[in-house]
Amino acid sequence: MPSVPTPSKSGIIETNSGERHIPSSVRADGTKRKEIKIRPGYKPPEDVEVYKNRIADNWKTRKEAGGIPGAEGLKDTKDDAAANNKNAKRREARKKAKASEEGGDKKQVEVKEEKAEEVDPEVEREKKARNLKKKLKQAKELKEKKEGGAALLPEQFAKVIKINELIRELDALGFDAEGEPKVKEEQKP
Repeated sequence: MPSVPTPSKSGIIETNSGERHIPSSVRADGTKRKEIKIRPGYKPPEDVEVYKNRIADNWKTRKEAGGIPGAEGLKDTKDDAAANNKNAKRREARKKAKASEEGGDKKQVEVKEEKAEEVDPEVEREKKARNLKKKLKQAKELKEKKEGGAALLPEQFAKVIKINELIRELDALGFDAEGEPKVKEEQKP
């Protein structure tokens, strides 16, 4: 005869007479589960209280409670977030430099751009030739590898196919098939 049931987290009800049980319930399909009796002294895992270490809890919540005891007087009084963060300081410095550059130093920026555009075409031609020479060397090595019977990957095979194209580009730049500058006939003795 249950009177004022006090259910636990696991659903166990204890009657006034001291009997403990899980009450009957109805399943989703409409069938009824029978009442389950619980032997005296059994405490299900859901009802077991977790041990809480007071010191560990204080350690975890130390920021909320004011941080390290006695350190309240050492706090910085600055409200500026940038002063506390090194990266934010750098960002601010860049913004200030950019603002000053846009404001009065437009002439200096234009001079820098002109210097960047003044590139010697001869240097560019030699640079491109070095790059092509390197690619040609790699392609020839792969061709020798292929002739030796080694299997090539599709990318490597594509490099071997481009050998003639690389030679043509070198020729257009004024270099021979080995990547050496062509000697003009007028300069020959």
